Amino acid sequence: MRTLISTAFISLDGVVEGPGGEPGYRNSGWTFKDIDFLPEAFDIKGREQKEASAMLLGRTSYEAFSAVWPDMEDFADYKVMPKYVVSTSLTEDDLVSNWGETTILRSLDDVAALKRSDGGPIILHGSASLNQSLSDAGLIDRYHLLVFPLLLGAGKRLFSVTDKDTQKLKLVEHEAYANGLQKSVFDVVR
Repeated sequence: MRTLISTAFISLDGVVEGPGGEPGYRNSGWTFKDIDFLPEAFDIKGREQKEASAMLLGRTSYEAFSAVWPDMEDFADYKVMPKYVVSTSLTEDDLVSNWGETTILRSLDDVAALKRSDGGPIILHGSASLNQSLSDAGLIDRYHLLVFPLLLGAGKRLFSVTDKDTQKLKLVEHEAYANGLQKSVFDVVR
């Protein structure tokens, strides 16, 4: 069984929307506003590229990332990595040609089948709605969270508000940084 890892920049109040400056969100770009950049706080992002064997995205995140990541040196390892996009509306014609092999998955059952396939860890970037659905379905195995010392109020959240049984997490890695960021890595306890 492959490990599905959700990775997110998240505010202290759980918002994951618009961290890099995506248009349409009031607080867009919050990860770089008024936060001192400390390279060591972002070491986990490079580690994720080296350790993952595939990337999973929702349609909205795929459309945003595929427009810029293929040409960015910071994300070179992702260019050659197989990508899977969960979407009921995306077609093969919508996929970019300069970002390597990409497969469209149509359902959470398809994601569950991908997890049962051979291979290493699958990294899930962005994709707030997909994260919520996968978490609620019990398909996420680990969370890599960079928690920013901000309260953003409104915005897309990493976790749904679905009434469900408690899901226990085990803290396996944690570090606090001088700029207020905290890295928290949790395994989902089954």
